[in-house]
Amino acid sequence: MKLAPSFWNMNVLVAAAVFVGVPLSAPAQGWKPERPVEIIVGCAPGCGPDNMARLMQRVFQKNHYFDPPLSVQNKVGGGGVMARQYLNQFEANGHYLYSGDKGVLGSRAMGKSGVQYTDLTPVAILFGEYIGLAVKADSPITSGRDLIERLKKDPAAHSFGIATALGNINHQSVASALKNAGVDVRKTRNVTFTSGALAIAAMLGGHIDAVPVSMGLWVSHMETGAVRVIAVSSAERLPGFFADIPTWREQGGNAVVFNWRAIFGPKGMTPAQVAYWESVLQSFIETPEWTAEMEMRSGIPKFMGAAAMKKHLEEEYPELKDFLVELGLAKN
Repeated sequence: MKLAPSFWNMNVLVAAAVFVGVPLSAPAQGWKPERPVEIIVGCAPGCGPDNMARLMQRVFQKNHYFDPPLSVQNKVGGGGVMARQYLNQFEANGHYLYSGDKGVLGSRAMGKSGVQYTDLTPVAILFGEYIGLAVKADSPITSGRDLIERLKKDPAAHSFGIATALGNINHQSVASALKNAGVDVRKTRNVTFTSGALAIAAMLGGHIDAVPVSMGLWVSHMETGAVRVIAVSSAERLPGFFADIPTWREQGGNAVVFNWRAIFGPKGMTPAQVAYWESVLQSFIETPEWTAEMEMRSGIPKFMGAAAMKKHLEEEYPELKDFLVELGLAKN
């Protein structure tokens, strides 16, 4: 099943990514941070949202976007549920932000309790990326096609390290490919971790067989030769550093799964607070540090402001829920 919304079609991206906030020259007239700012992350250090939050921290402080200090708070648990509960203690407070991704939709679709994406204030989608499945360099699994054939015979033959919760985008990327290739994904062995970095460490230690995470997390391990990325969840091969990695489609798993990274605020944020952060984030994605990060990740750096983001979430949620129902991870 294809799970890459039409929004991310490159022709539509240009039109959809029009900045809807105020210009940086007049950021949120009437509001700016006056107290310490926190960026809250729902996974352990080393996960994708954490990496993005810490890059924001470095760039914001280097460029003196505002005077108060900024910290990153990792609130781990429930696939982001604990972080969102913490965030929403600060209703209408623009000093608190949440670095999240498409997993916020999956959490609601699977009926998890706690604060859902509908309880948050959309601020901006910053970029998107695809998911790569990797094995250790000396693994007997030679390719995505080889893995599919092994799991057709025995769905529990190999284990997967999933960060940070079953049903999230990392899990979806491999489960959809396997299911479409005829594997009974309900019988696969999955171990959850609180970050992609920890899942990778477990694989390198020989405790699990394969890990699906954002492509950017594989770069350093590919450079040292420690891992082999055997499949990517894009429709076509990615350029540059990842050009030799085949897609799932090339290997019998007809699946395209795409993740986006975004910033949310607590419920009840004022229009002035949202506009301030939109303008700051628009400036952030124009920095050399951000450009380098996108090149490293093979990310798609397309900005979507609050109003467009809210509409996009509402349109994407039903499709994602149907997808998770199809995988047996959610109920109608």
